[in-house]
Amino acid sequence: MHAITIPEPGGPEALVWAEVPDPVPGEGEVLVDVVASAVNRADVLQRQGHYDPPPGSSVYPGLECAGRVAALGPGVTGWAVGDEVCALLAGGGYAEKVVVPAGQLLPVPTGVSLAEAAALPEVACTVWSNVFMLGRLTAGETLLLHGGGSGIGTMGIQVAKALGARVAVTAGGPEKLARCAELGADILIDYREQDFVTEIRKATDGAGADVILDIVGAKYLAQNVKALAVNGRLAVIGMQGGVKAELNIGALLSKRGTITATSLRARPRAEKAAIVAAVRDNVWPLVADGRVRPIVDRTLPMAEAAEAHRVLESSTHVGKILLLAPTA
Repeated sequence: MHAITIPEPGGPEALVWAEVPDPVPGEGEVLVDVVASAVNRADVLQRQGHYDPPPGSSVYPGLECAGRVAALGPGVTGWAVGDEVCALLAGGGYAEKVVVPAGQLLPVPTGVSLAEAAALPEVACTVWSNVFMLGRLTAGETLLLHGGGSGIGTMGIQVAKALGARVAVTAGGPEKLARCAELGADILIDYREQDFVTEIRKATDGAGADVILDIVGAKYLAQNVKALAVNGRLAVIGMQGGVKAELNIGALLSKRGTITATSLRARPRAEKAAIVAAVRDNVWPLVADGRVRPIVDRTLPMAEAAEAHRVLESSTHVGKILLLAPTA
């Protein structure tokens, strides 16, 4: 098969479409013929040499895919050769074939094309596990999403609105904010021109956000604590703004606040399977009835993954960037 390889870490040009050995499914695994994959920030970090795959995982980038089941490993039940699926991966999505633990497979939701389904697994699992399983967001509460125009942001807006929450977003510029509004965001904050702490307090009569999903990290830590409501929950899932910051414990105590920090990629298979099952039970029905849909900015041939990375790093996109395998 062919896959995107990274012979040496570096810029987008470090991504090389090359012939590599076919993967073979082991116990409890499924081989998938990939139709499409999607680009994530973690792929950029891996390309730069900052985020190695977990031990035993594929060395190729790509944290999600969609395709057709090609073969079943020993002990796999509930799936058949030819099934159309999408999957949460620890790596290997930028390839013509990938091996997936059976517990990380999802059926393609009703009303979604097979290629579009590649835009769903990583963002749906990230949003559901952090905002709802850990953050316990409920109807009537306020969610603040940083990076509202990102894949995670566009998914978070839709799911939270569908389940009755009020949604605030930060994004860069009026065009991205307009797209967020189209998806249902209630409170629109241009981080380039506005202070999000001031704006979220103004919009909530001084209360603040009940749950904050943060992709920025250190740069936003102090402001996020200020923006929390009493009993608020902050979920940190990214480090785009650095890894070290000073935390005012007194401010956090005054909010009776909670901070969690999670990474999906390195979790044990059993934890991922539990998250995937929860997504299938809770998010997939919202996709099937049209209240949540994959937001795709553009599609590119998988061999042109370098260009996809350039687009992602420019932050000019809204939603997901898909990579189509040659057979798609």
